[in-house]
Amino acid sequence: MLSDSFGRTLDYLRVSVTDRCNLRCIYCMPPQGVEWKPHESMLSFEELLRVCQIMAGLGVRIIRVTGGEPLVRRGVASFIKNLKTIAGIEKVTLTTNGFLLGAYLDEAEAPGVLPDGVNISLDALDGQRFRRISRREDAGPAEILLLIDRLREKHVPVKINCVPIRSINEKEILPLAALARDNNIAVRFIELMPLGCASALQFVPGAEVASRIEKAYGTLTPFSAKESGVQGSGPAVYYSLQGFAGKIGFINALSHGFCESCNRLRLGCQGFLKLCLSEDVGLDLRALLRGGADDPELARFISCAAAKKPHFHGFSGIYGRSKAPCPDGMSGIGG
Repeated sequence: MLSDSFGRTLDYLRVSVTDRCNLRCIYCMPPQGVEWKPHESMLSFEELLRVCQIMAGLGVRIIRVTGGEPLVRRGVASFIKNLKTIAGIEKVTLTTNGFLLGAYLDEAEAPGVLPDGVNISLDALDGQRFRRISRREDAGPAEILLLIDRLREKHVPVKINCVPIRSINEKEILPLAALARDNNIAVRFIELMPLGCASALQFVPGAEVASRIEKAYGTLTPFSAKESGVQGSGPAVYYSLQGFAGKIGFINALSHGFCESCNRLRLGCQGFLKLCLSEDVGLDLRALLRGGADDPELARFISCAAAKKPHFHGFSGIYGRSKAPCPDGMSGIGG
């Protein structure tokens, strides 16, 4: 099994297929966007699949396809289908903003193409707030909710991810949580990470979000994702509420932390294997792939790199240290 020097098993790989996105969310990109990486610098789907096969042989069992917005890259449906055929891979999931999900579902009707779960980033149900956050005027949350219904009709587990931001979308916490009242989905609140543009914004602690939810809807009862069928293998902590069909989740990286049990690695669209969001340490797999390294060599390099995974992130003082906000935005490092 792939592991680090602290004894953590690393069986979860986030794979970014592009840095491009069709939104300009205020916590991810400047209004004008960012300079896209050249196409020739991006790993091809064949190269990505080769790395994923090697990592499956090293013990990776879960792959999440991310971006940027992964659905802007042509061929993602076929890529996900191929990922699901790799021996050892138990789950392939997708994170998306949802805008291109309809076209993807049209392409993914055939068996084996649909992912094993979809996370949808949705930070507001109010159209005005949604447009303020996404900086997109020609669409709104209503169509995304319809696509969520379509996913559920296909029995694809759905999680909604909201990033609460002080003075921006705090009033959206209760309406978003209420989506789990009548629907068997997980609504998750993620503390804002100080990456790129987000470093100028203020996060809302998960405990405050939980308090608001409890005042409105009752006591949050700890809930085991493994026992519940909630597709959970990451850092989220889940709760149930009386009368709710779905679950509420929290990812409190800044106020609480979960580095002790971190099981993930990130493969960027240019082939850099990133070991931790707050550090630049990792491995340039593109250079090795295009330099002629064979699979056993790649496996050795990956294993050696994984052993150097940092013990803790440096985004807050909860682990006894802190560092300046990371200048790289989420779109550039795979979410």
